[in-house]
Amino acid sequence: MSDFTHFNDQGRAKMVDVGEKPISQRTAVAAGRVLVSDHTFSLIKSGGMKKGDVLTVAQIAGVMGAKRTPDIIPMCHPILMDGINLELSLDEERKSVEIRATVSCGGRTGVEMEALTAVSTAALTVYDMCKAVQKDMVITDIRLVSKTGGVHGDYKREETV
Repeated sequence: MSDFTHFNDQGRAKMVDVGEKPISQRTAVAAGRVLVSDHTFSLIKSGGMKKGDVLTVAQIAGVMGAKRTPDIIPMCHPILMDGINLELSLDEERKSVEIRATVSCGGRTGVEMEALTAVSTAALTVYDMCKAVQKDMVITDIRLVSKTGGVHGDYKREETV
């Protein structure tokens, strides 16, 4: 079990001690999308959804989701984030809501999970805001786009999605 960082000597889950790691500037970018029907797309675009402004509510929900990441992902450390930026846009061709989250911090552990949780929460909120009109929306392509900082270095996904 010594090869696994999240298990103790008894084979039980533990949170890794990052106290000795150096503080570094870290960023993570995640993205995802919600595929919707033509009708749902037009309601989102026109602001005609009964629950309100879908993109604004989803943006706020994404920020809140990032801040609550350690409450729902068991081994995530609570971290002090420097910034969370959610960008939501409509893709006319795909009939989708495109979601992109950028999270940054100066810390001892990365912010990938916070960025992914922000995107996931925003996508779920789009679904919640639109479910009265459409039940078969598809939340898809949630992925880490890039990250910087930390001992494992930088990462940039080759986007094909």
